[in-house]
Amino acid sequence: MTRNEVRLIRLRLVVLAAVLVSLWSYAAYVASQDAMDLLRVRALADTLGQPVDRLILGLQTERRLTAETVTRAAPVAAPLVEARQGTDRATAEIREFADGRDLRLLSAGDVRDRAGELVRRLDGLSTIRARVDAGGLDVAKAVDGYDQVIDVAFRVYGPEWGAYESTLAADTRAVIALARARELLAREDTLVSTALSTGRLGADERRRLTELVSSQRYARGEAAAGLPADDQGEYQRLVGGPDFANLLALEDLLLSGDAGTAPTGVTVQAWRAAVDASLGALQTLVTTTARSSAERAAPGAAVVIARTGAVVGLGLIVVLVLLLGWVNTVRRLTDAPTRTDNDTPAPVPAPSGAGGTTPVGGDHDLFLRLTRRNQALLRDQLNLLDGMQRRERSAEETGELFQLDHLTTRVRRNVEKLIALAGATPARRWRRPVPLLDVARGAVAEVPDYHRVLIAPHWPWSLAGPAVTDVVHLLSELIENALAHSASDTTVRVSGEHRPQGCAVLVVDDGSGLDASTLAEANHLFDSPPPDGPPPGFAGLYAAAVLADRCGARVSLRPSQRGGTAAIVLLPAALVTPRGDAPGAATAAPDTAYPPTRDAVDPPAPNGDGALPTRVRHGGPPGFGNDRTSLDTVEIPIARTARRHP
Repeated sequence: MTRNEVRLIRLRLVVLAAVLVSLWSYAAYVASQDAMDLLRVRALADTLGQPVDRLILGLQTERRLTAETVTRAAPVAAPLVEARQGTDRATAEIREFADGRDLRLLSAGDVRDRAGELVRRLDGLSTIRARVDAGGLDVAKAVDGYDQVIDVAFRVYGPEWGAYESTLAADTRAVIALARARELLAREDTLVSTALSTGRLGADERRRLTELVSSQRYARGEAAAGLPADDQGEYQRLVGGPDFANLLALEDLLLSGDAGTAPTGVTVQAWRAAVDASLGALQTLVTTTARSSAERAAPGAAVVIARTGAVVGLGLIVVLVLLLGWVNTVRRLTDAPTRTDNDTPAPVPAPSGAGGTTPVGGDHDLFLRLTRRNQALLRDQLNLLDGMQRRERSAEETGELFQLDHLTTRVRRNVEKLIALAGATPARRWRRPVPLLDVARGAVAEVPDYHRVLIAPHWPWSLAGPAVTDVVHLLSELIENALAHSASDTTVRVSGEHRPQGCAVLVVDDGSGLDASTLAEANHLFDSPPPDGPPPGFAGLYAAAVLADRCGARVSLRPSQRGGTAAIVLLPAALVTPRGDAPGAATAAPDTAYPPTRDAVDPPAPNGDGALPTRVRHGGPPGFGNDRTSLDTVEIPIARTARRHP
């Protein structure tokens, strides 16, 4: 099976895995939504529902007693004080809910906001009480203040109190409607109690009483229609009983009298007996209906939770088993061509300086196989990018391709550096000597901010082909280190010098420099790379030290004349040779092992696919001598670089 077929199979399996995970995620979301609704309803009923019910009952009692106190202009009596204390206890419970953070109520943010609004209204209740105690508030305003607070309390109940599209939601709405009908009866009680205290029922009060009686009778009927069948029967027995019969008779007597006259045939004792019994019976019906609704929903809740567990838990197990099976399949398909491919170079023994950092055993072989596979993919990607740049259509597209090409080149540098640090030889190799200028330009192409690097144009040496890859990565490590430790508006200069034992490559920056101890520690690292890995803060210099030890170069750091740091790479005479102007010396081609047919043919032309990566940087003051190149120099573009420049 070819590598392209393996990639196609891998892509199809990835798409199938994405579809499978998406389907499971959607099914898990739908299944868990009902379970989250049930948890939310149960949490709301326990933490907020019961305190709000107690608060509403307390406010209703306090409202009636307050109206009677204001009407009689009497001091605050013990029943009103006790009612206020009950209201305050319920308020404390609601305030605790508003300040708490129950994880079961993450999807009930609106309820928490409405509870916070209720707490703010309850904070203003003390003002109403103070004005009542001081005699500065009439009955209508006092009652209206309590009515507003109770309305806000009822608004706490909302769609979050019912599970999504369930019988429990319909039952909850019916119970809340029945509680609102009871509130209308409580308001009617307040109005009638006030009238009985004064001994007269004015025109406005009679009109208000007519509205309340009509509204509460209609609201009770509508709420009862939404109750379950058993609860509807209980409601019918309730309204047909003697308590409601007495209430209806007293209401008819009050409505039949003349405006402005005292209520005839209705005493305080008779009204209290009838209305208290009716209010208590309605509250009992509300409580029993809510309890029976929760009991009926329990079996359905168990089914929902079981279904959620099956979809989320068992579904996840099935998805993981399938994904692991597919991963093993892809791994077998990927390893098969690797074991039979002739183009994968065998690992070579590590040099003595890097031997201590080389992994051993099967992990070492797996590490190298995976890294070389990535290297082959990067080579294919660079070839594709080069072809796309040749077919350029616009400056913007070419610029983006150039940036992508640069990023890919930097990734290839990291991959080849990993292979080198593992003690093996990267597949991208050169047989023939390569001009040292091309080596320096290839190193610059592998670093960010390459436009800040100035390369001297005079490099009369060639580098031995087997050392090209290591020297390129060695210089790129030093150049990137210089760029990172110097200001963004400065340059890094790369030049070459003649030395008796070969030549030296200088990388000079204009940064703040290194103190004496750090400089000594870095030079010691270059002389003796530690076998157990880099010391803290010296990862890049450690890689440079290992690469230098591999190819036989010597690296040292010293302060530069401008206050920065100069890195000196001494290349021995065994690696460099003086370079003439003979044809064919401008560019050398890599002896790459991909594809294997290239091993037996001559290197491609200077503008072929095997050239070193380069980047163009225009501008800069020229100036250099014969034997030593100046540090302030410019880079001279070569043919392929000029073509690839956006």
